[in-house]
Amino acid sequence: MSARSGGRDARQKLRSDRTVTYLPSLERGLPYMDLLSPDDLLRLHNISMQILEEIGIEFRDDEAVEMWRAAGADVTGQRVRIDRNQLLELVAKAPETITVHARNPARTVTLGGRKTIFTPAYGSPNVLDLEGKRRNATIEDFVNFAKLAYQAPAMHMTGGVLCEPMDIAVPKRHLHMNYSLIRYSDKPFMGAVTSRERAEDTVAMAKIVFGDEFVNNNTVMVSLANCNSPLVWDATMLDAVKVYSANNQAMIFAPFVLGGASTPASTVAAVAQLNAEALAGVAFAQLIRPGAPCIYGQWLATVSMKSGAPMAGTPEICHMNMLVGQLARHYKLPWRCSGSNTSSKLVDAQAGYEAARNMYGALIAGANFVLSSTGYLEAALTQSYSKFMLDAEQMVMFYKLGQGIVMREMDETLDAIRQSEPGSHYLGTEHTLKNFEQAFFVPDLMNHDSFEQWSFAGAKDANTRGRDAAVRALKEYEAPPIDEAIDEELLDFMKRRELVIGDAVL
Repeated sequence: MSARSGGRDARQKLRSDRTVTYLPSLERGLPYMDLLSPDDLLRLHNISMQILEEIGIEFRDDEAVEMWRAAGADVTGQRVRIDRNQLLELVAKAPETITVHARNPARTVTLGGRKTIFTPAYGSPNVLDLEGKRRNATIEDFVNFAKLAYQAPAMHMTGGVLCEPMDIAVPKRHLHMNYSLIRYSDKPFMGAVTSRERAEDTVAMAKIVFGDEFVNNNTVMVSLANCNSPLVWDATMLDAVKVYSANNQAMIFAPFVLGGASTPASTVAAVAQLNAEALAGVAFAQLIRPGAPCIYGQWLATVSMKSGAPMAGTPEICHMNMLVGQLARHYKLPWRCSGSNTSSKLVDAQAGYEAARNMYGALIAGANFVLSSTGYLEAALTQSYSKFMLDAEQMVMFYKLGQGIVMREMDETLDAIRQSEPGSHYLGTEHTLKNFEQAFFVPDLMNHDSFEQWSFAGAKDANTRGRDAAVRALKEYEAPPIDEAIDEELLDFMKRRELVIGDAVL
């Protein structure tokens, strides 16, 4: 019994001592899944253009409306109708690929074209904590998730609103989130979008880290603007767009789609509407700064007609993602979708099924920016420590799946076949000994032991293994270096801004 335990302990120590290998942007090796023929794609495009030309879209912001009026759009009140030729000329100014610089240049990533990046879940006010309890999120949780994202090999950005730290007043919350994203990880991060001033603070903090000129000429962060479907861009989101686009920082234009509620109850019609909404946002950014980096996309859920609740992992969501991907390639825009989504409240079979089906659809569809790849529960209301770790490991596997097949292996493997007699095995061949660690991905958190081995090790389910992995990762975390002068300047900026801002929500 002790010998078996020693062998298992040795294997566990080997895994825990393993150096993290950070994965670069995924270079897609899979073919795209195009659902529509060229004629049907053009028909879908034309319906979106009709929506913008005939129905129009509301920009509920006087400054934005005047910008559209000055550009020659048909404006009535806040309703803006945009000619398709004008729209497509503006959209064509947005770059096809975007490089997002990290404070550690080794973590810089590129997205768009055939390149994909993965990022954590966004926006939850609650956490499912290390004891398995659902509670309000705190700044300690936020810092913990920043540390976990930093250590995750396939997380290409630290994220944005990893969770809402409810123990910090709303007006100054963004300062603490920004600082945590910068200090506890050296990967790129996402900016605050809940007011013009908070976006300006985020840009100011980025300039402390990178310098004014570098930020003006390079993209160092990505921020998220949600369209208020159906067909409304509100002042809060537009203010954030004005700040980030003017400063050359990438914006995601993502209609918040509840299929059957905020869109018609039709897969194709939902995509036609969200396409019009997202393209209008991309075009607006080009009015602010021609060439401003933009990511076209959406947040997708279908609505249960039994309860009105959003659903994840349904077949229609996969179809929508494939249609959006095909449209994005038509417009030559990088595009965003969400990955490991689930409506489940626990890390259970539903969570696994829905997250895997959603993420598989996103990968097949060819998304370039996959938000909510890790930790997502309860339709974005909860961020789970356990699911974060389980998802992070899954994302390494999705990364490998997305790379496709390497044909150059064939010559070497033919020699291995020659060395083995029929009916024997390959376990001792030179090729196997040389390649066994890289040939097939072996997950740490999925258990493949016999029942007896699993029982002897504590009979832990996946949820428990995920929590244990989070505890271990936080214990082993080592902060990436940061220039002391930059750190001090960031803290001083926060202190000065907090004195000005106060705690009152205006």
